[in-house]
Amino acid sequence: MHKGNSEFMLQAIDLATENVTGGRGGPFGAVVVKDGKVIATGANQVTSINDPTAHAEVIAIRNACQELGTFKLDGCELYTSCEPCPMCLAAIYWAHCKAIYYGCSAQDAAKAGFDDQFLYEELKKSMSERTMPMGILCEQEALKAFEVWRESPDKVEY
Repeated sequence: MHKGNSEFMLQAIDLATENVTGGRGGPFGAVVVKDGKVIATGANQVTSINDPTAHAEVIAIRNACQELGTFKLDGCELYTSCEPCPMCLAAIYWAHCKAIYYGCSAQDAAKAGFDDQFLYEELKKSMSERTMPMGILCEQEALKAFEVWRESPDKVEY
């Protein structure tokens, strides 16, 4: 596997540190790179914009997609100051990035008060065993959207 580029990692780490010292949010920064060039960056904004999904990686992905005018980041690498949480990891996969490089581990994050282990454990459980109740409601009615999607000549597959 490619080892990544420490210059881009250091930029992600600087974003994380500046985010804290600037009072803008948590200690997380991310950089999206394509063909050796920074396309977009992001820093954690969870508390500054009251959005629990505004993690550095998600912000960087959103910014990169806007910059490139696409919802797929094929050929892009994502550098992040910390190992991605389950939500961010899923977003990176959905964006089709070709590689992820991170500075700190999930265990390092847990020591700083950002423990995602609960989420990893929840994902291993069956839906009936999860802490948050989940259940199907109005399934037949909801399937209509998939029918419309399958039949739509204008759909953009992803």
